[in-house]
Amino acid sequence: MTYQLDIRPDALADIEAAGLWYDEQQPGLGADFCRTIRRAINTLPDNPLIYRTRECRRNVRWFLPPRFPYRIVYRVKGDSITVVAVIHAARHDREWKRRL
Repeated sequence: MTYQLDIRPDALADIEAAGLWYDEQQPGLGADFCRTIRRAINTLPDNPLIYRTRECRRNVRWFLPPRFPYRIVYRVKGDSITVVAVIHAARHDREWKRRL
């Protein structure tokens, strides 16, 4: 099956904000963060069902990309993958749940 990948504007804003924060900590680290996150997101269409369902009723899944403590939260519905949020792993689940 071929999946369509959709990244919500809120998730893109999450990536940008975290990238800016990492750049403030160390120049160039923000670009590494953005590249790592985008690379991880781009692997989703290969097998989006590989990650465990975190909330069954809403069919929400999330995974941790390498190197950075962030969760990529997404939904799979039919042949569509929607990235809902990219949030720090320490943040409470309500941060991404309110976006559904």
